[in-house]
Amino acid sequence: VQLQASGGGLVQAGGSLRLSCVASGMILSVFRTDTLGWYRQAPGKERELVADIRNSGTTNYADSVKGRFTISSDNVKRRVYLQMNSLKPEDTAVYYCRSNFYDSWGQGTLVTVSS
Repeated sequence: VQLQASGGGLVQAGGSLRLSCVASGMILSVFRTDTLGWYRQAPGKERELVADIRNSGTTNYADSVKGRFTISSDNVKRRVYLQMNSLKPEDTAVYYCRSNFYDSWGQGTLVTVSS
């Protein structure tokens, strides 16, 4: 299974981005029950959980992004998304997607929020 994240870029504070992660090779039964998460790592900081989704429905968010970010998934496309609104400079980081079932990480996509 390979996880490939995309959608990062440079955006001004207050703007929005939508990240996408495709889980290539993951069978549907695993995708539907897996816990798929978005993590981020800012320069000089540890990697942290941003949001995750389990059983294609139950979601969990870091306090710092609640009300601004939304995680969702598409079983048919084997994709997990992270809609990021009202972005802040402190959201600047490399964002990674992860499969808990396979303990596998995507390659990361850089999000830069300018003030």
